[in-house]
Amino acid sequence: MQTGISIYPGLGGSAATHTALLEKAAAAGVTRIFTSLHIPETNIDELQEELHGLLEAAQYHHMDVAADVSPATQKVLKLDTLTPNALLELGITTVRFDFGFDISKIALFSKAMHIQLNASTVQPSYIQELRQAGADFAHIEALHNFYPRPHTGLGEDYVRQQSAWLQDEGIAVGAFIPSQSGRRGPLFEGLPTLELHRPMDVSLTSRHIAAMGLQSVFIGDSAPSQKELNMLTRTGREEKKVVVIKARLLSHEPYVRDLLSSTFTARLDPARDAIRTQESRHFLGDRTIEADGPFRSLRRGDITIDNADYHRYMGEVQLLLTNQLAEERTNIVAEIMPNELFLLPYITPGRKFRLELIR
Repeated sequence: MQTGISIYPGLGGSAATHTALLEKAAAAGVTRIFTSLHIPETNIDELQEELHGLLEAAQYHHMDVAADVSPATQKVLKLDTLTPNALLELGITTVRFDFGFDISKIALFSKAMHIQLNASTVQPSYIQELRQAGADFAHIEALHNFYPRPHTGLGEDYVRQQSAWLQDEGIAVGAFIPSQSGRRGPLFEGLPTLELHRPMDVSLTSRHIAAMGLQSVFIGDSAPSQKELNMLTRTGREEKKVVVIKARLLSHEPYVRDLLSSTFTARLDPARDAIRTQESRHFLGDRTIEADGPFRSLRRGDITIDNADYHRYMGEVQLLLTNQLAEERTNIVAEIMPNELFLLPYITPGRKFRLELIR
């Protein structure tokens, strides 16, 4: 998954602070930058002063710069005309069209540079019109909006549905997640696409975006910490289409940690009450698993390994989807962190998943 940060010239900070953030992001492995050239609160003089150095540094690090534009951008950038060549010469490699441009102009841009559509609002009729206008869809992707005001972010179902049909059209989709350490004004309430992400850390939100199958994720806020940059790029380096969920390790047996550190595949025949792993009994080898209590009632989110009393099921790892009665043939070895339980539905039949174990 591609990873990006957001930098907003003319909205506080300085050319030096913007460049310092870019340098830290590049060193961490971030490859994309989002910026906006039509935010109402922007100080235009400062934007014009700061933008050149930002674009120069991005070019040096071979980073893609996606700029959100409006018809006013031509004046902001002091351009005679707003053309692909003019933007490319400045160092803007991707342009995001939100409003104010007709289909023919967007189609024309797509033949010369990468463009982004607004994934949160674009409709099927618009995609059809772009095809009819001869747009080059090899250069087209989509990026969802971010939402500064609390309670205005999108719902999970809508983002999934909107992203899925765009991907069916061959269009890659991205979204924004918030920072918890360096939020952008004027509201300082985070800049997420999904409302549920507003209070969550970068690790969880970026893993959720990856689990949803989106192709890129940007931190929307303008001053993420080094820790957040590291979280972001760690998710970006994860194997494609693998759902990663954090779980607290309860067992002190070394073989349990080794077994649970594997990448598993959910069985194609899904059980009602648990996610069953295809490979765990094979990974176990010749080891015998003895019964190991305590044998309390089982809860949704428990991670279990069947012991020798379950005979040929010995070694099967399950992630429980329902509460169940205590079972002495099953050892409780870990539990998914409560705030990560919402990721379980993404472990669909045949999908790979991995547990990130903590004590």
